[in-house]
Amino acid sequence: MANKIKCSHILVQKQSEAIAILDKIRQGEKFGKLARELSVDSGSAKRDGNLGYFGRGKMVKEFETAAFNLEVGKISEPVKTQYGYHIIKRLS
Repeated sequence: MANKIKCSHILVQKQSEAIAILDKIRQGEKFGKLARELSVDSGSAKRDGNLGYFGRGKMVKEFETAAFNLEVGKISEPVKTQYGYHIIKRLS
């Protein structure tokens, strides 16, 4: 089990928005481009959604669980947290 992982995410307020973005990704649109254009997390959006490396206990539980359970290179279904709905891409 990895001690630290690297992920990108796209954060939106509505589940319907997250599902629509996931559909766009599945149709071939670039994750980073969509993060820059649509994510409400302005800090990470500027970096294609990149959150950098983080370990356990650094993110809210729902996000952390989903992120650590993803295989490298995979993209999650929408994950609901207190901040909204995240689409997470595990980078390492």
